[in-house]
Amino acid sequence: MEALDERTSVRHEIRTGALWALGVLVLGAGLGLLWLWLAPRVPLVSVDGGVFLKDPEGEEAIGADGTFVLLAVAFGLVVGLFAFLRSRGGGVGIVVGVAVGALVGSVLAWRLGVWLGPNGDLAASAKAAGENKPFDGPLKLQAKGALLVWPFVALLTHLALMGVFGHRDPEPLPQPEDGRGTRHW
Repeated sequence: MEALDERTSVRHEIRTGALWALGVLVLGAGLGLLWLWLAPRVPLVSVDGGVFLKDPEGEEAIGADGTFVLLAVAFGLVVGLFAFLRSRGGGVGIVVGVAVGALVGSVLAWRLGVWLGPNGDLAASAKAAGENKPFDGPLKLQAKGALLVWPFVALLTHLALMGVFGHRDPEPLPQPEDGRGTRHW
């Protein structure tokens, strides 16, 4: 009977983890769309057949990475808090599901933002814009480590909330003493 309960518990954890991963993964599309909408565009210009930054000292290129990281932090805080509120008792399935879902969701967000963003074919974009006319460069994520921010923040938030507000094991009851001051176990 105990083996049956253990198998049922493992199946429950796997099912819970898969559902959490799927739910968090869907949020990756929202992250990608927000990144596409909020990330600064990198202005490029075509001069004498070459493509150059319109403002070589501009910060737009690093701004796209920073925007992704800040959005990933926000998504991580929300997902970690929601995971804690939904399951104060904890569980391995939830933690693994949140980690996997957030990691795959980050990759989905990155690829979706690049896919829906400005054209990656610089020659075609430069030709369409014309000589000495600015056009938007493709949306890029230069710092690939930014893909780990969402799962890391989500897990850290969940861990911190579980540590402070989570389920505690009951304190052991004090053992009665006999007349000589020794405890009986």
